[in-house]
Amino acid sequence: MPDWLIQSTGQKEFWTEERCYITELMNTPASPEASLAIARVEPGVTTQLHKLTGICERYVIRKGEGVVEIDGIRQRLGVGDQAVIPADAAQRITNTGGGDLEFYCVCTPRFRPEGYVDLENRNPTHGVD
Repeated sequence: MPDWLIQSTGQKEFWTEERCYITELMNTPASPEASLAIARVEPGVTTQLHKLTGICERYVIRKGEGVVEIDGIRQRLGVGDQAVIPADAAQRITNTGGGDLEFYCVCTPRFRPEGYVDLENRNPTHGVD
């Protein structure tokens, strides 16, 4: 098998304490520059206020609608909209639609659980691996 090939491990969606579901599509030490996941937030749910230490995150909305809050500034988002969340910025998103809100999460460098900081409870949590 070539070094550049990373075979699928049959990634499954899982629930996080952040109050959303995550499906990791790409997050491996073999590619430390970036990770890619799909987040799913149920109707009426607001994710946990948090920051990612040293990690820039981008949301790309693929289904539904919501309001993202970054460092206290709120903005409506719909399908195709993107939000670039600077490293260490306080962030959360609310599903304002009638169906699920789904979005891609691109992190640079890749998401690491130790970089997640819960700003609601002021304790680091370890959500996604």
